[in-house]
Amino acid sequence: MQKIEAVIRVEKLDEVSEALEKFGLPGMMVTHIEGHGNQKGVVEQFRGREFKVNFIPKIRIEIIVKDQDVEKIVAEIIKIARTGEIGDGKIFITDIKDVIRIRTGEKGDKAI
Repeated sequence: MQKIEAVIRVEKLDEVSEALEKFGLPGMMVTHIEGHGNQKGVVEQFRGREFKVNFIPKIRIEIIVKDQDVEKIVAEIIKIARTGEIGDGKIFITDIKDVIRIRTGEKGDKAI
């Protein structure tokens, strides 16, 4: 099992979640976060004054998937979330040792 953690633009959430549902994923976790990468924030104007916004709103999607599904899901996220501009986000993939469904005690793939 693998955990896919995708940090994407806020406006891409609906499109990405619809695409992931088409894969038949049983669930996902979505968190509203703020941060910055190499761009170190942005400079914006408000009422004629410039100010720096250090942390930009983003969405973090976390899903646990079977090993054989990782590549196609990652490819789909990239296809939808990519704009070609700075700030498109990142995807992190990590190994998951085990998953346990609290309600039933099921483990492994059955618990996903």
